[in-house]
Amino acid sequence: MSDAVIAIARPAVSALEVKSMQLSQTALSASVHELQTLIMSFHPAIVIETVEEERVQTLLHEATQDMKMQLLEWSLTQGLARSHGVTSHDPFGTSENRWVDECAPPSAHKPAAFEDTTEPLKALKQMQDISFKAVFLLKDFARHLEDAEVARQFREVLQLFAQSRSAIVLTGDPIKLPPEILHDVVYFDLKLPGRDELHQVVADVIRSLRVKNRVSIELQDADVPALVQALTGMTLKQARQVIAYAALEDGKLTLQDVGRILQRKAQVIREGGVLEYFPASDAPVDLGGFNGLKQWLAQARVGFSPQAKALNLKPPKGILIVGIQGCGKSLAAKAIARAWKMPLLKLDTSRLYDKYVGESEKNFRQAIALAESMAPTILWIDEIEKAMGGSTSSDADGGLSRRLFGSFLTWMQEKSQEIFVVATANDLSQLPPELLRKGRFDELFFVDLPNEAERTTILQIHLARHRQAPQQFDLAALVQAIDGFSGAEIEQAVIAALYRALYLQKPLDTAILLETIKATIPLSVSRREDLQKLRAIAEERFVNVR
Repeated sequence: MSDAVIAIARPAVSALEVKSMQLSQTALSASVHELQTLIMSFHPAIVIETVEEERVQTLLHEATQDMKMQLLEWSLTQGLARSHGVTSHDPFGTSENRWVDECAPPSAHKPAAFEDTTEPLKALKQMQDISFKAVFLLKDFARHLEDAEVARQFREVLQLFAQSRSAIVLTGDPIKLPPEILHDVVYFDLKLPGRDELHQVVADVIRSLRVKNRVSIELQDADVPALVQALTGMTLKQARQVIAYAALEDGKLTLQDVGRILQRKAQVIREGGVLEYFPASDAPVDLGGFNGLKQWLAQARVGFSPQAKALNLKPPKGILIVGIQGCGKSLAAKAIARAWKMPLLKLDTSRLYDKYVGESEKNFRQAIALAESMAPTILWIDEIEKAMGGSTSSDADGGLSRRLFGSFLTWMQEKSQEIFVVATANDLSQLPPELLRKGRFDELFFVDLPNEAERTTILQIHLARHRQAPQQFDLAALVQAIDGFSGAEIEQAVIAALYRALYLQKPLDTAILLETIKATIPLSVSRREDLQKLRAIAEERFVNVR
């Protein structure tokens, strides 16, 4: 292809792309420097546990080029070969590099591999015979170390590399290593892409879309931060895919596509781990009562302001809400996110535990890493006693609850990101005493059964939600009848009464509601002793949400 044709295919570089390239280089530099330090300090094996293989390749290319070292790659299908570089990411195959590659001869696409190196053992022996310093990227290699002969050869290669400053980089997910190899490796924490890298992804996709004229780009430079914020918590590949999908679905890329991206993001997070994602929303939350909590939150919100930062004040860490089931603790977590216009991440404790040793701790670390990448955000840990309450009991779970609890306390103490933790609990007796100490959370709140005014508000909310006019009922009689009911029990009473009215083919009235209420036994009756004990403890240690 002539130079003239290449010039036509080359898109104009916008201000967005220039800024993105600058930010991308800044984001890469810290990780590249850390990798270079590990290699130069005689670490013969580096483990990068990730699914983002392309990011690892990019980092290693940057690191080895600057160090003037060779980079070789191995996979079970291709064998051992010199790495030929990573072209810029382009989902439509329209970048300058891709254009040139398509016009190159077939041999230019794939570097020649060392002969007969697809087998792990032969590849290791070839690496041992290479005389020059190099970095070897081994893809999905860890599983082959279960073979005793391969593991032995691997250790011999590491002994040699520890003297020569060559290094092996193991990548894949998950990576499980034999005990005899663990002490020879060092782990490199490849965090989720930051805003700088995601900014570059947005620029890459926009450039590709512009070249082919496939969609109309109606996104202004000022809109990019909102789009980048919506992409936080995703891998680079997921980010590229979701932007391309949003643009191609209706033939244009606009600020309104942020909503589509957030929907896909919620699905990705739910499928990929132990978190559930609720995007920031302006929609109101019907939360009856809780005036004390609302007032505290209004004051705490200033901790995220620039004025607080100017005074070297750290943002608030979080709150613990303890109370009776069905009294609005979970709704309070959602209300905080709505009031502060922050995204909400819910940690699903039932999905946190795994039968394999070490996997539960890994799940917790990944959840925390995801929350940190999306900061500022709110992390909601529902029924925290189920995940960490076992630390006060026996070692029936092998000490797992204690380890998770220790990791959580350490993270709470040291976290620097703007993550506000909302922990809720039903069973106070299962909570470790260390969690209740002042300073762990900014405040400890107790949610009691709703009082008369709150019962009135809650009843009106649920009647109106089901298209019933509250003024048509004897609210005074109903509020008196539901004394001792939790918010959830009030809601269920309204729903059950509506079903009863439909069965009787009559409109819902006060009589049907009273009949349903009288047939209900609330927790305040069935668990009276537990409630009294909880109230006695709460009076001494907790602040009432009212």
